[in-house]
Amino acid sequence: MRDSNKGLLFGILAVTAFGLTLPATKSIVAYLHPVFIGLGRALFAAVFAALILIMLRPRLPNRTQLCQLALVAIGIVFGFPVLTAWAMLTVPASHGGVVLGILPMASTLAGVWFSRERPSTAFYMLSLIGAGLVIWFSLHDESGGFVIADLLLLAAIVLAGLGYGLGGHLAKSLGGWQVICWALVISAPLLIYPSYYYWPENLASLPNSAWLSFIYLSLVSQLFGFFLWYQAMALGGIARISQLQLLQPFVTLGASALLLSEVIEPSTFAFAVAVLACVALSKRMPIHQT
Repeated sequence: MRDSNKGLLFGILAVTAFGLTLPATKSIVAYLHPVFIGLGRALFAAVFAALILIMLRPRLPNRTQLCQLALVAIGIVFGFPVLTAWAMLTVPASHGGVVLGILPMASTLAGVWFSRERPSTAFYMLSLIGAGLVIWFSLHDESGGFVIADLLLLAAIVLAGLGYGLGGHLAKSLGGWQVICWALVISAPLLIYPSYYYWPENLASLPNSAWLSFIYLSLVSQLFGFFLWYQAMALGGIARISQLQLLQPFVTLGASALLLSEVIEPSTFAFAVAVLACVALSKRMPIHQT
């Protein structure tokens, strides 16, 4: 199989895995503190990442790579998990799925920055239209207008875009699995205290469904999903693979309806289609090398 086809396959699998993240988070915010959900899952994943690195013994990253890995960790180990968990306290997972519809744009812009590419004016215009649609949706959604959760989700998008774009760039030299493993391991010392501080008192009384959701967030959303995602970017290119995130909101909407019994209004689906149309069109706009 050609590398580009492998990249597309890995990317589709990763996007499907990531699309279940918000519904899984929404299902446990009633039992666990958002900080514990975000950082506790990362600490749990870091244990497995450390074991993988010990067993495979890859070469240590150099100083520049370590600095870049720290930025990746800020985006996808600290920022995105905690911010989305806070947001799920007050808005449905389906709402978050629509807002996260502009994540492909953030990923592409980050990839463009690190890959030294120059997007066209049309690309930026479509990006602004897509962002405007998301803001319009937030203002007119049944949640009662633009709420703090929307600000949290927008901040999560910026940080995730940084982590995705820079991580995809690093994967070309380190390999996809090493990027997320090293990012988790170097973050681990900073994860221990907040995870301990927000450790739930009712841990033993959690229902099995909550345990399954937390394990999914730890091992799939935070670890193995990134194995596939970063390797996909290394094989297929950041800009091309980031287009696959167009599928993610629909995975989230479907999972929200099936797993959480959320009612998906026609307007929600329509906004998702409109946002993703902007993103899809932006991908067709020229991006020049500098």
